[in-house]
Parts: sequence; structure tokens; C-alpha cells
Amino acid sequence: MKIVTVVGARPQFIKAAAGSRALRREHTEILVHTGQHYDPNMSEIFFREMGIPAPDYNLGISGGSHGEMTGRMLIELEQVLMKEKPDALLVYGDTNSTMAAALAAVKLQIPVLHVEAGNRLGTLSNPEEVNRIVTDHCSRLLFAATEDARSKLEREGLGERAYVVGNIMYDSFLHFADLPWEPHILDFEGNAVTVPKEYYYMTCHRQENTGTDEPLTEILLAMNSLDAPTIYAVHPRNHDRAARIKAKEGLQNVILTQPVGYSDSVHLTKNAKKIVTDSGGLQCEAFYAGVQCVFILDYVAWPETMVGNRNQLGKPDREDILRKLSAEQTIDPNYHPFGDGHAAEKICDILRDVTL
Repeated sequence: MKIVTVVGARPQFIKAAAGSRALRREHTEILVHTGQHYDPNMSEIFFREMGIPAPDYNLGISGGSHGEMTGRMLIELEQVLMKEKPDALLVYGDTNSTMAAALAAVKLQIPVLHVEAGNRLGTLSNPEEVNRIVTDHCSRLLFAATEDARSKLEREGLGERAYVVGNIMYDSFLHFADLPWEPHILDFEGNAVTVPKEYYYMTCHRQENTGTDEPLTEILLAMNSLDAPTIYAVHPRNHDRAARIKAKEGLQNVILTQPVGYSDSVHLTKNAKKIVTDSGGLQCEAFYAGVQCVFILDYVAWPETMVGNRNQLGKPDREDILRKLSAEQTIDPNYHPFGDGHAAEKICDILRDVTL
């Protein structure tokens, strides 16, 4: 089978590391990078260190409003699909790249395969929610990470297309967690950062938390007051704001770094005291590693993680974050909601058995 896979953002590169490795054992894969994440630290480093095949197409589409970006992607992706004439299109997650690819394919009568289908926040005010819903309803096959995701697809009348395969990010996490680690972490000036013996790990990139100074200041004040330094891997668009807040508030206990590669992030996660993030992926990785997490958002992204204080919703408020970080977590060793780390192989098994 000839499959066109479309990726565009860092979480999709992580999923494609496992997905492409499995797909290419049995199928011909054409990999398309829309360019949505274009910074080298958010894109090139991931392809290189994770062994992802070089993209057959790099569309170089980034920046602009959601509508502008999605429209440009639709035009370019339609041309790729008309040229390649694949048997199916495969997409991951909930980005603009995902929705644009699904729309382009379904209008050309190309079956869409959606990995990580069925997740819902319950609000259309979140742009990723819109992307995921549209993609799910355009798709021929829906590969859900959990039983909860499948139940949500069933409520939308999509149950017959849905299969629970586990979280494909767990595949990649397990693979890289077992590899030796030599940190390659850089500060804003490109100097090597020495990882402290004890530290907290933080990422924060969503518009709700970084669009103005106030929420990010509250988050950083909380981290600065902890009993060990915080390593904050900063998204490129937040570089200036984070640096300005650190200088203004005199945050000596916060280490600002460039975005880190996936291996670095996995090992920073494994060895952190606790984690604060607004990343849907990092909160899951914290769960896999058994490291307590506070998720700074108004909506639950992965309800499976919200058990035993292992992951807690937090507000961009210093006192709320510190209160959540002070709670103790309880881990049930028999609770494995995200599968067994073989989601990619299960997807290939299903593709072998179904008729598209």
C-alpha cells in the first residue's frame, strides 16, 4: 500500500518516529512536512536524532493566522496528493497540518487514517479541538489511544471506524528512555547547560499562558520559589518574553534553555523531581515515567492521567501551582491506560486486515 503521511509539528515528529519505522516494513510511505514547526530546534533536530526518514516534500508553510496557514496547506497538499495518488493518507494528532491534510484527502476520495483520534477537551474555543473533530469526521479509520477516546467517538457515531491501539507516543518514549543519555542542552546564547543534580522540568507554550506577561510571570514566580532549579525549555516565539520576565523579576532559580531534542526531553522527564507544563505530550510522558505533573490549562487533555494526583490541572497562578506541587501522588502499578508500547505495530496489523 502507498501511504502519504503528513506531519508539521514537534509532537507529530515524535509519533512518526515510531509510525514510520513500522509502516515502512510493509508499505511505501511518502513523508510530507508542512513546515508548521520550522525552527531547527523544533524540526530538524527531531528528524535527525529520532531517525525519522527525510521528508519527501517540505512545503515550508509556517506563520500567519490559522485560516491563512490552513488554506495554504490545503492548496499545497492537494497538489502533492494528486501527484502521488496514494492508497491512503495518514495523519497524527490535532494540528493545522492534520486538518488541512484530512480535508484535502477526503475531497479527493483518498481514505484518511487518523492516529490519536477521539480525544476531546469539550470546547470549540480551543483550535486543536476543532482540528481533531474535523479530522475524525473525515477519516475512514480512527486509531484511538485509549478506551475513553473510543467511547467519545462512539458518542459521535464513529464507533464502527474506531480501534484502540494505545498511545503511539508511548512507543517512542519507551524506545528512547532505554538509550544512554548525554545531555545536549543549550541556553539562549548557545552555551551548554549543566543539568543540576535535582531540578524541576517545565515547558509552557500555549497562547493562554504566554500571550501576555501576566500568566507566564505567575508560573515562573512559582517555579522560582521551589527547592531546586527549574529547567524551562522555551518555545522560540516565547524567547523574548521569558528572558524579559526573568530579568525583571530576578528569577535566579529558573534556567532558560532552547527547545530540547526528544532524547533530552525524555531523560529530563525521567529524572525531574516534578513537572509543570501545558503540553499534551509532556504530561503523558511524565505519567509514563511516574513523575508527578501539573498541567496548566482549563481543560483535561488526557483524563487517564488524572488519577492519584499523578497529573493535576493548574491555573497560571503562583499559589495554585505551589499547592498542586505540594500534593503527593499515588501510583497503581497495575494501571496502564495507554497500552503496551506497540501501537505502531497494532496499526499495521489492522491495515493488513481491513479493506479501505
